[in-house]
Amino acid sequence: MHFVNILCNRAHSELNGCLFLVYKSFGDVIGSYSKLLASSESNIKPLLLFCASGISKSVSSHACSLALCKLCEDASSLMIEPHNLEILFWISEGIDAGNLQIEDEKLIIYAITQALCSILDKDLRKSSLARLLCSSYSAVDKLIDIDRDQSLRQNPSAYTEALDLAVHGLYRMGALFGHLATSITSSLIDDDTVLVLLGIFWPLLERLSQSSHMENIRLSTAACRSLSLAIHSCGQHFKILLPKVLECLSTNFLLFQRHDCFLRTAASVIEEFGHKEEYGALWVRTFETLSSATSLSTLNSSYTCDQEPDLVEAYASFTSAFIRCCPKDAIAASAPLLELSFQKAAIFSTAMHRGAALAAMSYVSCFLDVSLAATQESRECLSDGSPGVVLIQILAHCGEGLMSSVLCALVHVWALSRVHKSATVLQQLAALCSLCERTTWKAILSWDSLCGWLQSAVKSMPSDYLRQGEAETIIPLWLNVLQDAALEYLHRRTDDNVYMQGKGGRTLKLMIRDFAESHRNVSTPCP
Repeated sequence: MHFVNILCNRAHSELNGCLFLVYKSFGDVIGSYSKLLASSESNIKPLLLFCASGISKSVSSHACSLALCKLCEDASSLMIEPHNLEILFWISEGIDAGNLQIEDEKLIIYAITQALCSILDKDLRKSSLARLLCSSYSAVDKLIDIDRDQSLRQNPSAYTEALDLAVHGLYRMGALFGHLATSITSSLIDDDTVLVLLGIFWPLLERLSQSSHMENIRLSTAACRSLSLAIHSCGQHFKILLPKVLECLSTNFLLFQRHDCFLRTAASVIEEFGHKEEYGALWVRTFETLSSATSLSTLNSSYTCDQEPDLVEAYASFTSAFIRCCPKDAIAASAPLLELSFQKAAIFSTAMHRGAALAAMSYVSCFLDVSLAATQESRECLSDGSPGVVLIQILAHCGEGLMSSVLCALVHVWALSRVHKSATVLQQLAALCSLCERTTWKAILSWDSLCGWLQSAVKSMPSDYLRQGEAETIIPLWLNVLQDAALEYLHRRTDDNVYMQGKGGRTLKLMIRDFAESHRNVSTPCP
């Protein structure tokens, strides 16, 4: 380690760019051979000092951040010696002065968090993690203070710098909580430690969410990312905060309606806690509030979808989480909102933007999957207001529109990217109609419903979309293939990945692909 000592000594003096290229190379070496280099306790301090020096320069910052990460992974028990801990804190507290990339900062915090989680003394571990969190706290706190001193906001340069530091601080806090997830699962972190960290993090984030700074998309995205990671990591400890969390997200989305991060974070909350029946009314109220936003209500065509693809994807993510995770009573109480969201998703599936269209089709598929499950659970139950009846009624109202949208999605030059999703949706829809045909649900939905939707969708297509005589042949052909795929799906329902796996499903997908291939030259968008 003599070479490491030489470099560490030189790091305290003025260094030229060429030497930092050496730092970069040696940082790569440390990352590759960290387990061997850290096998001796006497090597840890010079290695840490070397990483600290290399991190401070842009040329070598990434290599040395990775090296630090590997050292903390391979020698965590040696990192928690008092003198080594102080070097780690020195590194973390000097991050803001280093002008580092966010990804490098997250690596550094991840590395240090990993080392701190291995501290055996609970009080020391708790205070150390709190200290690491607080090193990023001050950057966000200073930005919030600007609202109380408007003169600071009149200086664009100073405000931009403060905003940038706060964004970096939020991502670092998110990195800390992101790593805690594995430590909490393995019981390395106790409840007291989690509560202490939340006691630092949430009041700060709540104050930030009430500030005017949230209009900045970079800041709001960083705040939402940090919150999502904290929720996934801390789980049940966030339960008592759920009303406040969702109120903050809903309020900010109504204020800044192009900031899709609020919708995405609300979806994360639903995914984590949606199964809690005691919060059913909260989930419904949140759905209602978010859906009332003008930015969502005006999304009513494939054209507007293409103008706001990120917003469409976030909306599809939220609605998918809602129908997949929320209690049955919450789903039943949200019937009008769900019907509207289903109609929108059917329309969005015809959009030019691939990501938005596929997200919408994924929501439709999720809706159909939940409907199938509800139908199979209570085949003879038709009580008004039950979740199954609500979902089937929505499908009965919207099935024709969905079928038209699927056909429309398959007659454009970009149709091949939609083949698998389209085939999956059609197989699910056919399976649901076939299942209802055998039960008292037939009064609402049946195989005849599917036949009528297909006939109507084909006949309503402009004549130049189909070849001569194709309208007469496509209906019996598709119905025959759909029937085989539906029966196969119902038979294999308990298997994983049942879609497109058997002969019927593969035949359906091949038929859809052939149809899309033969209509790729259609250039006029669907109405």
